[in-house]
Amino acid sequence: MIILRRLYSIWGVFAFSLPFLLFLPFFHLFAKKQQWHIYASILNRWWANIFWFLVLMPYRIEYKGKKTDKSPAVYCGNHTSFLDILTMGTIVKGDYLFIGKEELATIPLFGNMFKKLHITVNRNNKISAYRTLLKSKEAIDNHQSIVMFPEGGIISENPPELAPFKEGAFRLAIEKQVPIIPVTIFYNWYVLPDDEKYLLSWHSGRAIVHEPIITLGMTNADIETLKERTYQIIRQPLLEAGMLHSNKKLAVSSIEKN
Repeated sequence: MIILRRLYSIWGVFAFSLPFLLFLPFFHLFAKKQQWHIYASILNRWWANIFWFLVLMPYRIEYKGKKTDKSPAVYCGNHTSFLDILTMGTIVKGDYLFIGKEELATIPLFGNMFKKLHITVNRNNKISAYRTLLKSKEAIDNHQSIVMFPEGGIISENPPELAPFKEGAFRLAIEKQVPIIPVTIFYNWYVLPDDEKYLLSWHSGRAIVHEPIITLGMTNADIETLKERTYQIIRQPLLEAGMLHSNKKLAVSSIEKN
């Protein structure tokens, strides 16, 4: 079993790296002008879909409302795996920017591309967080959506249980009066857990894109209420699917039976 997982993981690295290397010169080209950024977002979607195809992993996206359009919004998803970036890249239409921790910029090749096209933040530095907020507001003014993981990273001690949300995404959405679009991601934590072993397990992918939460008329006094509402919307489908257990081994057992 472990040998098969290792072979599958090696294939996964190839499936991730090959399209990335092919697209890399174009990512750098499209980073040169803001009006070209939309083409980088299109490449991100191609890259994600090529990966799912090559690893033989069908990915089902469910839309609770109408499919997302290209209007600016703040997308918020639960975060348990590096694969969540590919999932959000599959979902979001139009032009968008990721907000990611500044450590991503240190990854060879990928980091340089990410830093040029997206926004990095040191969440422990108030000045960095403030600059990120300003850049995010500017992006929305340029009709770009923002993709954030409001847990602030892969920090849950018992995935797929959610860690507490930080307020940045909700402050941004309220101050710019754009919708929050919650996204529930189901199995990525099982397929590629954040355990530094980098071993893939096969499971079909699934995500739910919930109806937008309209923020028109909200003020900063509503941040906590909006944060809690988004948290519960994302968490509820995981609860209904029986994926939230106090014991992680039970959660894995539940998935393997499905």
